Amino acid sequence: MSNTSQFPCGQTRRQFAWQMGHGVAGLAMTDLLTRDGFFGAPVRAAERDAPLNPLAPKPPQIKPRAKACIFLTMNGAPSQVDTFDYKPELEKYAGQPLPADRKYINSGGRKVGFLTPAWRKFRPGGESGLLVSDYFPNVRKHADKLCVLNSCHTDSHAHGSALVAINTGKTLIGRPSLGSWAVYGLGTENENLPGYVVILDNRGGPISGQPNWANGFMPATYSGTLFRPVGDPILDLRGPQHMTQKAQREQLDFLAELNQQHLDTRPSGRELAARINSYELAYRMQSATPKAVDLSQETQSTLDMYGVGKEPTDEYGRNCLIARRLVERGVRFIQLYSGGGHLEETWDAHAGIESNHGRHGAEVDQPIAALLTDLEQRSLLDDTLVIWGGEFGRMPFSEGQNAPGRNHNPYGFSMWFAGGGVKGGMNYGKTDDFGFEAVEDKVHLHDLHATILHIMGLDHELLTYFHQGREESLTDVGGNVIDDVLA
Repeated sequence: MSNTSQFPCGQTRRQFAWQMGHGVAGLAMTDLLTRDGFFGAPVRAAERDAPLNPLAPKPPQIKPRAKACIFLTMNGAPSQVDTFDYKPELEKYAGQPLPADRKYINSGGRKVGFLTPAWRKFRPGGESGLLVSDYFPNVRKHADKLCVLNSCHTDSHAHGSALVAINTGKTLIGRPSLGSWAVYGLGTENENLPGYVVILDNRGGPISGQPNWANGFMPATYSGTLFRPVGDPILDLRGPQHMTQKAQREQLDFLAELNQQHLDTRPSGRELAARINSYELAYRMQSATPKAVDLSQETQSTLDMYGVGKEPTDEYGRNCLIARRLVERGVRFIQLYSGGGHLEETWDAHAGIESNHGRHGAEVDQPIAALLTDLEQRSLLDDTLVIWGGEFGRMPFSEGQNAPGRNHNPYGFSMWFAGGGVKGGMNYGKTDDFGFEAVEDKVHLHDLHATILHIMGLDHELLTYFHQGREESLTDVGGNVIDDVLA
């Protein structure tokens, strides 16, 4: 039929299909042109207000108590009942099994032995009389600065997943670390250095590796940057020897000009803006980073205080001193690892508490005490939160009969805060009489993270990142700020 008026839409079926096909193709073409920036991308309010430099300083969400954080991570998990959680009942019931009502022990296939007292004596420190083990005689002198959290607990008894959890809030790999969240929320006050720096033990990194300081689903600019305390602080930081600094500057200027022309036609290309900034940051770091780790600028008395130049304190003393220098330069988050590799090279004292903690305690005790002294003398401690702790604790009983080691314990362990507007000379929370599990004012790792962010001026419920259709946060749907530890 030629009379199209007989069709409801005034067209034949063939004409209708033809025009509909044109419409679908047009939609596809419009989408492709939009993605390519032909029409100019829409600018949302959040994007319009956001700085092109993702590391630029940002206003805190709440009033901050600290501007920076130093996390002294004891890789391998120190024993709470041998360091900061004194349990006299272990002496009274030594050689007896843990009471039968503790039925949910996960020994990981290792032997379960008998209750074992602390391997070294606890003594009071400072005016507060806070009890600290002889593994940390120098840190004990700072007892009045320490807020010891004796009721920490976590979600895994395995080193790899527990380390990832203490750093990212989850046992699963792929989430941003605590340092990444801090820099994402606050930026950094030094445009020539990374906002988040990690220094590993020379014996190796933590068993779960890079995910412990990764950016997860955030842009890579928020990832931790590995520093080396000796030699070039960052591998491949220096340019090729045949290229002068002037030639490198000209090359970067030309690249920036091309990138800016591309960005001008794509106003919402924030990933490109971040990449442009990363090139500039890398160039500035070539000069700033070596200076930050150059300890020749320090006095001999300062080096001696940290134990630099002597064993066994040289390495960790250097790392702690570098941490102080980075805080002075406005770096937001610094993480120092003690213990690397596996088993006895870390704080993982299966073979023996005395042999293991005696060795590692001697490496870090003087440097940590020096760091607290140095920060205080330079009026930096009030603005810097110092954290000490591992991924979990250790059992109050031996690992087998007549054995000097202790197995993993995620049910109750100790960490401590110092500086950053935190109350000093106090214990918060309790484990049971044997130091096995947290029983009073429990501190889950989400509570720990919520409190750290709060001290730095961030609300853990408001600090979110949109990912795969969901507003993600460090503490997810849990966590409470521990108000009682705040001065």
